[in-house]
Amino acid sequence: MSSKAGVRAEQTHATGQAAAAGEASRRAFAAAQRPVPDGAPEPLPEPARAALRLETVMGALSDPLRMHIVRTLLLESEAFDHTCGWFGLDRPKSSLTHHFRALRDAGLIRQRQYGLERRSHVRVDDLEARFPGLLALVADWRE
Repeated sequence: MSSKAGVRAEQTHATGQAAAAGEASRRAFAAAQRPVPDGAPEPLPEPARAALRLETVMGALSDPLRMHIVRTLLLESEAFDHTCGWFGLDRPKSSLTHHFRALRDAGLIRQRQYGLERRSHVRVDDLEARFPGLLALVADWRE
């Protein structure tokens, strides 16, 4: 076998493994998504699906804390949406407000106001429609 053919075979094998891993991640976080509960407040302002831009989404994910927040919501959600306190992050409230707003403004999360608290979840359907496979990469990310 020529060296070029060997390299192509290795690339094909690696691509197949990555696709299988991505599919497993997609199944894991898709199962965690829950329908909107009856009586849930309307979402806070966010970009429409068609207005989501890859460079904006990637910019928001470039911060390790924001990547951690999205990954945690994808893989560890216990309910439809979660408050900032659920994450157990040791940061000032103003800092967390900034990070969650950056995620919402980029279109990664949807937030709803419940009294004095905002609860968040990932916009899985919108992100998968615009950027197929992106959330699988986020789910597979290791800190």
